[in-house]
Amino acid sequence: MQENLKVTHYRNGILIPNIADSEAWANLLTGGRCYYNNDSTAYHAEYGPLYNWYTIESDHICPDGWHVPSDSEWTTVENYLGGSSIAGGKMKEAGFGHWLSPNVGATNSSGFTGLPGGMRSIDHTFQTLYENGLWWASTTYNNSYSWSRYLWYMFAGGDRNPAPKNIGLSIRCIKDITSHTNESKGPFKIRIIRLVINIY
Repeated sequence: MQENLKVTHYRNGILIPNIADSEAWANLLTGGRCYYNNDSTAYHAEYGPLYNWYTIESDHICPDGWHVPSDSEWTTVENYLGGSSIAGGKMKEAGFGHWLSPNVGATNSSGFTGLPGGMRSIDHTFQTLYENGLWWASTTYNNSYSWSRYLWYMFAGGDRNPAPKNIGLSIRCIKDITSHTNESKGPFKIRIIRLVINIY
C-alpha cells in the first residue's frame, strides 16, 4: 500500500483498543493501538495509528486479500530497489513536507511514500517523529521481539532490526499473491511486488 494502515477495528469487526496510558500499554500482551502523543486529531490522517506487534497475531489487521509483509518480503523489496544501502531513499517521501532536513537520498521512486511517523518506544514514550518511519514485519525474532524495518532522515538506506513486540510502530500491508505457475520465486515474485508498490 502507498500509505500506512489506519484501521481502528480488525476486519472481523472487533475493536483494536486505543491505549493511552503508558503503564497499561507496557503490560499489554494482546493487540493495541495508540497515536503519537495520544493525539488522534493531529496524527491519524497522515500517519495512522502506532500498533503493537500483537495486533498482527490475529491475522485480521489488514483488509481481506492483504497481509503484513514478512521479513523476507521486506528484503525482496529492498533487493529489487538496489539493496538496503540505497532502498530507503527510494521509499521515503521526497522533500521536507514531513521529513527533517537533509532527508538523505529521498526520491520516492518506488511509490512507497514512507513518512516519518515515529514510534512509541521501549520506555513507552513517543519518539522520532519527523526523523524515522518504522514498520512491523510479521516474522518473529524470538518470543519477545519481532523483525521491523525503519527509514531515517540522515540515511539513504533502510535498516532491519528486531524490535520489542510491545512498542508501537506503523503497519503497511502487502497484497496477497496467488501464483498458478511453478515460477513462484525469484524474478516472478519481484515483478509482482513491484506491481503492488507502484499501483496500490
